[in-house]
Amino acid sequence: MGRALASSRKATAGAILLAVFIVFALFPGLFAHDSPTEEAYARNLGPSAAHLFGTTGLGQDIFAQAIYGTRQVLEIAFGAGLASTAIAAVIGVAAAYLGGFWDGALNLFTDVVLVIPLFPLLIVISAYVHNSGTGVMIAVLTFTGWSYTARQLRSQALSMRAKDFLAAARVRGERAAYIIAVEILPTMISLLVAAFLVNALYDVLFASSLQFVGLGDPNSVAWGTMLYWAQNNEALQTGLYLQAIVPGAAIALLGAAFALLNYAFDEIGNPALRPVRARRRRFGLRFGRLARA
Repeated sequence: MGRALASSRKATAGAILLAVFIVFALFPGLFAHDSPTEEAYARNLGPSAAHLFGTTGLGQDIFAQAIYGTRQVLEIAFGAGLASTAIAAVIGVAAAYLGGFWDGALNLFTDVVLVIPLFPLLIVISAYVHNSGTGVMIAVLTFTGWSYTARQLRSQALSMRAKDFLAAARVRGERAAYIIAVEILPTMISLLVAAFLVNALYDVLFASSLQFVGLGDPNSVAWGTMLYWAQNNEALQTGLYLQAIVPGAAIALLGAAFALLNYAFDEIGNPALRPVRARRRRFGLRFGRLARA
């Protein structure tokens, strides 16, 4: 897997982008020397050497807000993404392996959550926990974001039930929990990573959307709240485009990082995609040799 990732341009580009954002989140003070919340400057300043992207309608430095806002966005992405993927793995794989009553019950629960319109449900839940912290946002996104992944993992686990190594584990007398955790899930690592990347991407988009419409904590420093205050300040209507473009571009770049990594892991998990590239490379080499001859 490591060799395949190293040879993938998509994985390399996605990893570099994600690493940059992680460094911003861990060490924001190295890049932004102004406070993201202090209203210490003139309002609605344009870009300058002192303020790279200008200031907001409240006199806050936009560059500092974009850098410091990375931490909350990544906390939501990794927290909700990991939690929803873990819940989906337990429910989906357990339903497929146990079968019978457990499969019916867990599958019914998954279908109920799956058919509920996701974004309206997020709005309703977020309205009841208005101005809540990052932990509550992670809990809301986790509760609403695991069902589709559980259905995917269940389908994959169903195709493995008749494998010889699972039959051998049952003959040894291993418990179902051991077989699921030790025998099945490790064989699905690439699929689990791809599922996490998809969940993290959607968590970033949904969290930013909720903050944009005012259902997050407006006093927190995040890209979605930057968009919320830009809208309140009528930034686009008054020509203050950077107040909206900067957080929007940050969301798009982080989404691109997750998407590129997801494409790379999808290629690793789907062997049918790799020979196509290999045949193309071999054809190119042969064509080159014939041309030189």
